[in-house]
Amino acid sequence: MTDFSAATELFDANKTRRYNRPIIMSINLSGLLLPITTPFTRDETIDTPGLTSNIEKWNRESIGGYVLLGSTGERVNLNEREYIEVIETARQAVPNSMTFIVGAGQQSTRGTIAEIARAANARADAVLVITPNFYRSAITPEALVDHYRQVADASSVPIILYSMPDLTGIKIEPKTAATLREHHNIIGMKDSSNDTEGFCKTAGMVAADFAMMIGNGTVWNESLQAGARGGVLAVGCCAPEICLEIYRAVQSGNLDRAASLQQKLTPLARAVTKTYGIAGLKAALEMTGYVGGEVRAPLRKPSEEACAEIEKLLRDATVSVPGALATGS
Repeated sequence: MTDFSAATELFDANKTRRYNRPIIMSINLSGLLLPITTPFTRDETIDTPGLTSNIEKWNRESIGGYVLLGSTGERVNLNEREYIEVIETARQAVPNSMTFIVGAGQQSTRGTIAEIARAANARADAVLVITPNFYRSAITPEALVDHYRQVADASSVPIILYSMPDLTGIKIEPKTAATLREHHNIIGMKDSSNDTEGFCKTAGMVAADFAMMIGNGTVWNESLQAGARGGVLAVGCCAPEICLEIYRAVQSGNLDRAASLQQKLTPLARAVTKTYGIAGLKAALEMTGYVGGEVRAPLRKPSEEACAEIEKLLRDATVSVPGALATGS
């Protein structure tokens, strides 16, 4: 096996010069960004009015922007036409002042480059690119470095790395992230694991202008204190205010309040992600006045017992937060 250090070296002098070019564009990756769901009707078609309605409501929150069509957005359950339909529908509803990121990533580098081009043409500000994973044993750190460098070279919009080991079995290690941050067009990373030690190590190895973002609401407070610039939190879709309150508490140095709020957020964050998945999150959205809609098969709606638990956790997480949505509003 090739030694990792060989993969961390810069390519030839021409590529070195290319990496030193200024970033294509600057976007805001601070605070709370929402990885929004894709609502479906009962016949599993895209509910575009529901998507627009949700975004118009979220626009009134103090969020930084949106991430479409990542794991929460059921990208893998959409065809290419639907992929563009969701982006174009959302783009019309999202103000230009808010960050607009689109998920991308096929199993091949070539396919990923083509998908990013489609997202860029639909006016994405940046793309969140998940790791390839089907040929898992072949996806070494060296392969990831080559893959992301080629993708970033070809992309007309900035690239954000996406490490989601629970779903892919592939983790972007700190050394890999530190190597890839040298590329001018790779501007940050979303880490959706709950490995705060690894997150802290990565944050310490990358430059200050490389945006480390957490994608796991159960460790929001800890990650902010470990160096996260912001979060892309599924739980933020149904409970944005408590997520924002934790962010504000950490920013102001009120760490006791941040820890207290995190204790209330964690059970809800776990329920609408790992425990009950996207279906659980969509149920929570319905409870808080948004359009949740259906999930696409083979995903299944949560049971009545699960919905009762989610409703209680929503109430527990929002009862003491000013401005939080009440269930059923």
